[in-house]
Order: sequence, then C-alpha cells, then structure tokens
Amino acid sequence: MKPLSPYRVVEIGSLPAASYAARLFADFGAEVVKVEPPGGDPLRESDGRWFAYLNYGKKSVTSDNVVESADLLIDSTGGVRTAPIVIDLSWFGRSGPYAGYATNDAVCRALAGFVQLIGPVDGPPLTLPDYQSAIMGGLAAFIPATASLLAGESRRWEVSVHEAAIALAEYQAIEAWATGTPQQRWGFNRFTPTYPMGVYPCREGFIGITIVTPVQWRNFCELMGMADLARDAKLVMGPERLARAAELEARFVPRFLDRTAAEWFAAALELRLPFAIVPDMKEMLSWPVFRERNAIVPIQMGDTTVEAPGCPFHLTRTPANFGGIVPAIGEHASTIATHRTAATQPSSGRPLEGMRIVDLSMGWAGPICTRNLSDLGADVIKIEACGYPDWWRGVDNRLETVTERLYEKSPRFNILNRNKRAITLDLTQPAGVALAKRLVAKADAVIENYSSDVLRKFGLDYTALAGVNPSVVMVSMAAFGARGPWSETRAYGSTLEQGSGLPRLGGRPGDPPMMNHLAYGDAVGGLNACSAMLIALLHRKSTGEGQHIDLSQVQCMLPFTAPWAIEQSATGKVTPRAGNRHPRHVPHGVFPATGSDRWIFVAATDDAMWVALARIIGLDDAALATATARRAQEDRVEDAIAGWTAQRSADEAMAILQQAGVAAGAVRHPLDLIDDPHLAARGFWQWSDRPISGRHPQPSPPYRDADRPIAVRAPAATLGQYNEDVLVGLLGLTPAELQELRQTGVIGTEALPPSQRKSRAMTG
Repeated sequence: MKPLSPYRVVEIGSLPAASYAARLFADFGAEVVKVEPPGGDPLRESDGRWFAYLNYGKKSVTSDNVVESADLLIDSTGGVRTAPIVIDLSWFGRSGPYAGYATNDAVCRALAGFVQLIGPVDGPPLTLPDYQSAIMGGLAAFIPATASLLAGESRRWEVSVHEAAIALAEYQAIEAWATGTPQQRWGFNRFTPTYPMGVYPCREGFIGITIVTPVQWRNFCELMGMADLARDAKLVMGPERLARAAELEARFVPRFLDRTAAEWFAAALELRLPFAIVPDMKEMLSWPVFRERNAIVPIQMGDTTVEAPGCPFHLTRTPANFGGIVPAIGEHASTIATHRTAATQPSSGRPLEGMRIVDLSMGWAGPICTRNLSDLGADVIKIEACGYPDWWRGVDNRLETVTERLYEKSPRFNILNRNKRAITLDLTQPAGVALAKRLVAKADAVIENYSSDVLRKFGLDYTALAGVNPSVVMVSMAAFGARGPWSETRAYGSTLEQGSGLPRLGGRPGDPPMMNHLAYGDAVGGLNACSAMLIALLHRKSTGEGQHIDLSQVQCMLPFTAPWAIEQSATGKVTPRAGNRHPRHVPHGVFPATGSDRWIFVAATDDAMWVALARIIGLDDAALATATARRAQEDRVEDAIAGWTAQRSADEAMAILQQAGVAAGAVRHPLDLIDDPHLAARGFWQWSDRPISGRHPQPSPPYRDADRPIAVRAPAATLGQYNEDVLVGLLGLTPAELQELRQTGVIGTEALPPSQRKSRAMTG
C-alpha cells in the first residue's frame, strides 16, 4: 500500500505551485481530485506540456461538490472553503501590499531577490522565463500539509509562493545584511565568494566546476597543469581568485578543450573535485545514472506518451508511482466515490511536536531540511565535532578565527540552525559513535549529507543504525545517490544545478550555459529531503516500518527542467534560448530603472494586459494587439518600455503598472528583502538575540498557521551548547561520565585549533 493511499486530496484553482504540490501527493498513492472549470484549467491550452507534468496521476472533475469529501484541500482560488486540512496557496499570501498583485513566475522571482545577481555585469539581469517558483511553492505547501497528516490534526495553512522562492535568496540576503554591502553581479560563470565556479566548453560537451577550499584549488591546478598558480599565496581563497578571474580563465578555459566533458569528469572523480557533466535535455533523458533510479518516467498525454523527470523522492521501501496519465477534462466526474474523511483532532501546538530527528548534516541542504522540521515542532539534535564543526560556521581555520570564536558569528549558519539542540560528538572515537547510536535508538529519523563512504567507516550507515532502531527513517543526500559509479561525486549546490542540465536552458542566443544561482541545488535538495522524510514517517506511523531514503540531490533539480524535457521527448529538440523573453508572453523582460544597477521586470501575460501597458508607455498601436503581432516588433515594444521605466524608480514604476493590472515587479537585490515593505507588513523577518553574534534577522517559513508567521523559538545554538541537556537529560549520563567525555575530547564547546584538528577531523 502506498503511504498516502488512505487520503483524498482535492485541488481547486489554477496556480502551478498548487498543482505541483497536489501531484506529489498523487505520486505516493493519494487520490488526488483536480477541480477544473468546464473549459478546463487555462494551463491546458496555454502550456500543455507544463500542464501535463503538473497533473499526471490525478482525477479531473468539473464540480466543486467533491470538496466536502477532502481530507486535504489545496486551494489557490482565494476562497473560504473548509476541509480538515486546508492549504491556502497564493503568489504573495493573503495580506501585505503585494497580495493582489498581477504576476507570473519570473516577476515573482524578481521580487524574491532571485534574478538580480545573474547575467552580464552591465545588465540586464537574466533569468529563465518560467517553471521555477512553482516547484518551490509546491514544496512549501507539501511540507506543512504532510506534517498535518502525520499529526492527524485539522489545520489551515497559508502559503506564499513569493516567500517560498526567498529560500533561494535568504543566504545572500543575510550575508549582505551582516556586511551592509549588497553582492554585485560578476557576469557569466562568476560568483562571489567562490571562484572558479561555472560551466565551460570542452572538446565535446560542457563541464561544470566548483572550487572552494585551498585543497581543491591545489588539486584543480594539478589537473589543469597550472602548478605555478597552486603555489601562489595570493590565490588561496575564492575572493582572491575572483579578483583575477580574467587572468586565470586565460589559463584554464582553453585547457578544457583538450578533453571531453566525460573525460574531465572522470579525472575530477579521482581527485575528489566537484565537477559535473552539464547535459542537454537529450542526454539528461538518456543518462543511465537517472534511468537506473527510475528518475525518468512515462507520461501519457491523450494518445501520446512522452518522458520527463519523475518524482525526485527516492524512498527505498515505498517508491513513488512510475509516471502516470494526464486526465481529460471532467473525465472522472461519474467515478468519484463517496469518501469519508479520515478522523482528525483540533490542532494544538506544532504538528511535529514529539518527533525527534538526529541531524548529522552540515552546510545548507541538510540543515534547511531540519530547520523546517524544527519550525514545525520536531526536536532536532544536531551533531557536530569540535574538530569538525558545521562548515557553515566557517571554513577559515586560522588560529585567530578559532581563539576568537569567529565561527560563532556566521550569519548563514545562524539562519539555518535555529530551534535545534546542538551537541558535539567526536565520531572518530568509539565513545562518540556509541553515543550517536544511543541517540538514534530514541529518534524517529536521521539525516546526513556526508560522502557516501564516511558514515559506513564509522559504523553509522543505515544498516548499522537500523540494527539499533529498526523503525528509524534515514535520509542520505549524495549528489547522484548513494549507489552507482557516480556515488562518490563531490558536490556543492552549484554542482547539483550543473548536473541537472538546467544551465543549458537559460541565457540568450550565443551566451555560455547560464547558471541560475550561486547554489541552486542546496535549498532545493533540503526541501525535497524534508518532504521525502515526512512521507516515510507517515508510512512508519501506519506500519511501524522504517526505511532508507537514498536521495539524489541532482535528481531533485530535474523538475525545474521538466517542460523542456517533455519538449525534447515529444519533438526531438528544445526551443532555442531567448534570454528574458518568453515563448508565449510578449513583452516579457527586465528593463532599466533609475539608480545604479536598478531594474524592473515587466510581463504582459495576455492581450488585455498589453492594452493597459501600452496606454501607460504611449504605444497604443492597434497593430500590436496580439502577442503574435508584438513578437514581430518585439525590439520596438521593449525599447518603448525601457524608455518609460528608465525615468522612474523600480518601485514607482511597479506601483503604476500594478495599479493598471500589469504584471511587474522590482528586481530586488537580496539585501533589499530585509526592508521590503511587503515582507515587513507580513512580519516575515523575525529577530533573534544570540550569544557572541548578537541580534540578527531570521526569515519566517513560507507557510503560516492561519494568518500568523510561525515564531522562531530559539536562535542557533553555539557549538556544543546542549551537550549536558541532551547527554544527561535525554541519555541519562552521570556528571562523572560527562566530565570524562570532556577530558577525552569526545565532547566540547569550542572548536579545536588547527594544530589539533588533523588527527580528529572527519573527511567527506
């Protein structure tokens, strides 16, 4: 039996994020009933491939009477319908200045700080035309909905797609807040603070690279035949290398032409370097690394069957459905049986209260998973080591950094690790491993994102942990999964995007493949891990069975490519890249505003919206009445818009256009989000006080209980802050035993100085 088969999910409305959330429920056995208007969801006609991806495996009806029988209602209509669990999903939430704004996917991303830093230095910023915010919003809806099913509680959640997209910009926002300086746009294949990082042509294909640590830089120089650069003391860290990017690229970019992308990737595996072959859609659909995991699935659209990325959650005991059928309009109107909703109780507290998660993850991906779980009430116990703290505390191991505890001031660590109990255990010592196993014995789930062989060496892999807790759910987060020839791939969030093929789809004709984010895959992988864990916990609740979730973080990025993949499957090709222009909407792009590097995104998503826009910019020409006609004069249309926007601030232009019902949004710097008026009105930023680092902002989850943000309960813990609380209070150790652990270095509350780290540090 599928984990969600007891539930009926009703989806009403046409927001793509709502459709994606509902599709995920269908993937794991829920009866998902899509309520469409008599003429069908408008997306059927405007973008049939995207509709197919979002809606396969569902039933379709044209009457909303079925709402009364829902266990879970996903509603994007803005209505007041009721069900035991309701997800009220909208672009900007139900309150705040943007609540009624006209928008589309790209405009939403612009306002979420997800566009400004991508593209050429002089602008305009560039972004993919569509299909991105919907996936983020769908995951943001799925997580609280599944948590409520797990709790068996009735609850109403309000979810904002805009705030869901901010998960990809919050790291840059908080880093810029800490320094008071917004990041700049460095151009294609250049990102601060890491360099080199980008996509480069090879003799055949493209290779994606990410070089962060001094060791990686030395190995990269060895691989590229640049030993002299490895010895240059002024090139040790990324910012130093970025300042000399043109000089360095003159050395290494031509070298990539000596070999194929596959050959460079194989060489990088030997040196443990984070490289990835960047596939086109034909390659992505055919790669054994995806097909052997059932990551590519068949979707039946009428008489046609196409292939596309499937559900990215790889649950070993309860796998997702393998593709499905796209329903015809109202096809199931006469076949929907009477359904009695599952019993629920009124909500009290947070839905995951009573759950315990052992967190062995570090960086961004794993911690954003457990942040969501802790926000929803789970007791998250985060395990670090004094010789190997979470690398998001900082990777600068110089003596003064350690002695002054500067690793406690990392803004990005602090926003990812709130509400958790952090302890230290040296897992290179048997006593540390034994205590970790005792914690797992009392836990519901474990998450880790080490390289695939690290925990096995410590005796903490799934087989070992299931031996002490057979019902435990464990999530592992390797780049390409825990098995197979690419399981040892070292990866950052950038590597994950590169490996998905997404960079091959963005940019203008003639541009190099365009990465869409500094580390797109990190937040995405974490949200998928959280979703998968909750499904496994639902299965465990009904059966008592635990399981291993072998998550491929690259696979988690594939849904963002889905419409292009379907196009490739159906036609054998993909529509050429067109920068910010949209395949259907004209105009659609980024235009200059007053101020240095200030921009606004403007889109006419239908002909009526164009009429309003044309009147404002003074281009009221009957010959431009249709999108087809405007496409033939797109340069003229864009010039007229740019002439008008260049005379106004982005916020002024946005206000005027939105007043007329035109989809427009200021292209926010991530730093702008801290003072964004809409986020301020919604109380999105909460403030925490923390020892050593002081007062700092915390982003709220994109889902809120009714109309209130979920409160941040506690700031991120300092290193080992909860050692006594957990080891004595939970495991029952005596004070004498705790003192012995301190003396032997199994636990502690300060990072070890560099001279003492070598013998203790874990590698992965």
